[in-house]
Amino acid sequence: MRKAERVHYIDERLQAQYPEPPIPLVHHDTYSLLVAVLLSAQCTDARVNTVTPSLWELAKTPSEMAQQAVSEVQQIIRPCGLSARKAAAIVTLSQQLCEHHAGQVPASLAALEILPGVGHKTAAVVMSQAFGDPQFPVDTHIHRLAQRWGLTDGRSVVQTERDLRQLFARERWNALHLQMIYWGRDFCSAQACDGTVCEICRHCYPRRRRPVVTRKA
Repeated sequence: MRKAERVHYIDERLQAQYPEPPIPLVHHDTYSLLVAVLLSAQCTDARVNTVTPSLWELAKTPSEMAQQAVSEVQQIIRPCGLSARKAAAIVTLSQQLCEHHAGQVPASLAALEILPGVGHKTAAVVMSQAFGDPQFPVDTHIHRLAQRWGLTDGRSVVQTERDLRQLFARERWNALHLQMIYWGRDFCSAQACDGTVCEICRHCYPRRRRPVVTRKA
């Protein structure tokens, strides 16, 4: 099967499986989404969703969070891992939002990327899910699937994002980002599929017999 045929099949299959993919991180506004995405680094969304309600009880806005002690924030978010670094980032970025952005999350990829603890992937997720700006942030699920489906060589997440942007229509990026994540969790996880098990892997590579060794993100 040619790459163009695989891209067409993948696009249609994911849209059929997840026609309206929900945002997996529970949030109540753009700021809470930003913090939740930051917390999700090297942590599952499910765990983040169990932690953030207590965090919002402590502080729900940038101005409230900016006044909190890092140690108190760290105590709440400890289950998410890397708690010292993440707590310091949450408090400091909240202060910067108040000082430089009138307490609002900026609708700019460049402005988001320079906030403490906010890298390209986190900024792209917020731009996509909060502001509807077409982005294709690549997480571990997407990086793995794109390699198994022959869409990238996986030598870096930067390259994977670049390849996916070139293969799929821009208006599909935001939905596909979520759809690939859900497919990776439901059918093509690192444990449940090795490139020969799930429906999309089998359809795209019906003659594949050996497991696919993928590069990690």
